[in-house]
Amino acid sequence: MNPGPGGAILIVMPSDTRIVSVLLPQPLPEPFDYELPEGMEAASGSFVAVPLGPREMIGVVWAQRDRPSNRKLKAVSTVVATAPPLPSSMRAFIERAARYVCAPVGNVLAMAMRSREGLEPPPTETLVIATGNAPDKMTAAREKVLAQASVPLSAAELARKAGVSSGVVKGLIDAGALRHIEQTLDPPFDLPDPERPPRDLTGEQLEAAAYLRDMIRGGGYRAALLDGITGSGKTEVYFEAIAEALRSDPEAQVLVLLPEIALTQAVTSRFEERFGATPAEWHSAAGSAARRRVWREVAAGRARIVVGARSALFLPFAKLKLIVIDEEHDQSYKQEDGVIYHARDLGVLRASMEPCAIVLASATPALETMWNAQAGRYSHLRLSARPGLARLPSITLADMRTAPPEPGRWIGPDLTTAIEETLAAKEQALLFLNRRGYAPLVLCRACGERLKAPDSDSWLVEHRYTNMLVCHLTGYTMRKPLECPHCHAKGSLTSVGPGVERLAEEVHTRFRGARVEVLSSDTVTSPENLRELIARMEAGAIDILIGTQIVAKGHNFPTLTLVGVVDADAGLRGGDLRAGERTFQLLQQVAGRAGRADKPGRAIIQTYSPESPAIALLAAGDRDAFLAHEMDQRKLVSFPPFGRLGAVIVSAPSAEQADEASTLLGENQPNATGVEVWGPAPAPITILRGRHRRRFLVRSDRNVDLSAFLSAWKERVKLPSAVRVTLDVEPYSFM
Repeated sequence: MNPGPGGAILIVMPSDTRIVSVLLPQPLPEPFDYELPEGMEAASGSFVAVPLGPREMIGVVWAQRDRPSNRKLKAVSTVVATAPPLPSSMRAFIERAARYVCAPVGNVLAMAMRSREGLEPPPTETLVIATGNAPDKMTAAREKVLAQASVPLSAAELARKAGVSSGVVKGLIDAGALRHIEQTLDPPFDLPDPERPPRDLTGEQLEAAAYLRDMIRGGGYRAALLDGITGSGKTEVYFEAIAEALRSDPEAQVLVLLPEIALTQAVTSRFEERFGATPAEWHSAAGSAARRRVWREVAAGRARIVVGARSALFLPFAKLKLIVIDEEHDQSYKQEDGVIYHARDLGVLRASMEPCAIVLASATPALETMWNAQAGRYSHLRLSARPGLARLPSITLADMRTAPPEPGRWIGPDLTTAIEETLAAKEQALLFLNRRGYAPLVLCRACGERLKAPDSDSWLVEHRYTNMLVCHLTGYTMRKPLECPHCHAKGSLTSVGPGVERLAEEVHTRFRGARVEVLSSDTVTSPENLRELIARMEAGAIDILIGTQIVAKGHNFPTLTLVGVVDADAGLRGGDLRAGERTFQLLQQVAGRAGRADKPGRAIIQTYSPESPAIALLAAGDRDAFLAHEMDQRKLVSFPPFGRLGAVIVSAPSAEQADEASTLLGENQPNATGVEVWGPAPAPITILRGRHRRRFLVRSDRNVDLSAFLSAWKERVKLPSAVRVTLDVEPYSFM
């Protein structure tokens, strides 16, 4: 006898045993077999409770068969009848996605089961409402209660609103004047109305919208790049694709992915205006009750439009008709921990497997997306102008080598003059600096020690508003010490470089009387805070807004006419192959916040590298020339999109273990044509959370199954349990 999955003992079973393979949301590479008891039915895709060791877990029936088994199997405990089965297209997508990103299929299933509460019956609450029957005895207190009881309320709330005791309410229930009703805490979402009139569209917008409507009506998988300059109205165009999807099928569902939670808040009101209903929202800021409601309504097919962050891609849609990936170029779509994936790439995969249409929208498309459009894999729709009187802002470079800021300051003379002119004209300015906190580095003047997070090579960022030092990689936080932890010199710690808090300090000093606020993930801690700040900016209650990349996209401020980029070169440093592309995209997006209404806008970009192609061609307004330059550079070395990249990251508790494991791994790489392996080399952040890290970079030709190569390589080597090997297909971070 041999133990089977879950410790089962192998013995001969009767020939009529019914077997189901159940995939569990655990780091497992394949489903486990269970016996389906007599009288119990569980179709493929059904959610079932099964024993796993000493506990019980909910998984998904991945396959079923009626054939003899030679094993004694544990039995399925129950079928979850309150949740519809996971559709076959979703199960196939989970398998394909797991293979592509080199992750256990059980981990990918866990992402699709993010809200386990959604599998349970919707919770209800008991309310009371008037029956229309008058009690035999009427009193003034009872009259007050009945006057408030035309809508369902809890007994306690009804008593509070009427200003009476709970006994009065109970007496009316006993008298038949009030009755109990059960009401769900998770009501269905309002149905969107695709027939509501859209905003007036320009000729270009109408042409693009007509193409997308035809694409939706054609059915099946088709992909389109909606390539429009900032402020050109891409949202209004893909709204028409959404309307067509909803109009063409009464059960159709639409998924709109956005890279930032901040954009979700900004876009929701536009959905309400166009479709008369609030879309379902799925993102990390939503509470468990909200996620439970969305997951259940999506699975049941009742949530018709879902707007969310990258993880919304794994919701169990019953009938997905259209996927929209807004700001498709944004690096926030890349998840760097857990299951490592890029939502744009998996979005295209899911659309092809449903099959359904997909629209990729951006003012600065990723090179991979543009390459697919040029190759004819995606339709390419262009929007070259802003509607109405709005025009693209003028962009000028402030060369910090010839006109630097004063010592200890970060705003140069050109930008200073422009801010003064903007304030004098009663207009708004936006200052962009993509560094959180007060200063990115704290240094000891006495011994030169750079303060780092414990067991990590990452610098601690000073946050002066809270007097804390924070590691933005590990989350480690400490109060800023009064002396150097290394040499114990008192008062020797100094802040090096600017963050948005330090920039705000300078702005308050130089532009007295200006109303200044900071927008970053540290200063805006909830969706409500964000909505309030955006509302103040839209109303003109802020003169100068200082922000990180959270301000770069999606926002529309009518009287914002000046954008100042304080350090345009920050993104060009380091060895990231996408550094130039990212810098161009980010600067064009943030510059595009200016002049979006009837007042002309301008952007001033402070740089020490005005000759860099990313910055020089941005100032020249020649995006296509920049894309051609980047394409040529990538083609020379067969980097994406002309080749493929993968990363293998080895981490261990000690440097010796990391070196030994990476050497062993390097000696056992598979032989494959069209594959190059570089490394191992210490990662730029060599120590992270106490683990020493080594990296391999793998380049392959496009016709190579890179995912299969990486997975096979990892399986060839048996490493100590203390050593971890992480695989990253198409890496975006090289730290």
